[in-house]
Amino acid sequence: MKKVLAVCSFAVLALIVGALVVRAQQDKSKRPSPPATAKCELASGKTVTIDYSSPRKKGRNVFPDVVKYGEIWRTGANEATTFVTTSDLMMGGKHVPAGSYTLFTIPGKDKWVLVISKKTGEWGTDYPGEKEDLVRVDMKAGTSATPVENFTISFDKAGSGCNLKLAWDTTTAWAEIGTM
Repeated sequence: MKKVLAVCSFAVLALIVGALVVRAQQDKSKRPSPPATAKCELASGKTVTIDYSSPRKKGRNVFPDVVKYGEIWRTGANEATTFVTTSDLMMGGKHVPAGSYTLFTIPGKDKWVLVISKKTGEWGTDYPGEKEDLVRVDMKAGTSATPVENFTISFDKAGSGCNLKLAWDTTTAWAEIGTM
């Protein structure tokens, strides 16, 4: 009888722990790389919105140890980083039609490349290949004196458009976004 009770108790405990794990995974804000959003307000109520997960530095040397120079990077963590624009845009002299896309980057020491992929809905590490690229845009890159703990995507208003800015550790990359 004691063995049956022990087995039943263990089974109930396992179910409770399993339910708590599932609940924590469903609550994305409790992840080690929680979700974040960046939004640029363009003229006439049009917007650019980026949804991503924000990994933490956690004492690591991010570039080039965690994120490799010259290799495609998911640009965040967890699910793929999404880029949604309600208006046609110009980025680096390239046309980006209104729509939903996935962002990747190719980091470099002095220059980054922003990759806007037409394929959406994949997990963050699943780069679909160049055949799915809408455009590749050169980004300027630099360093900051103060390390950034949380990977951050932000926008700075610039005329009728915005500057898209990526920052993590002591690295910053940016590109201009203009309206058509």
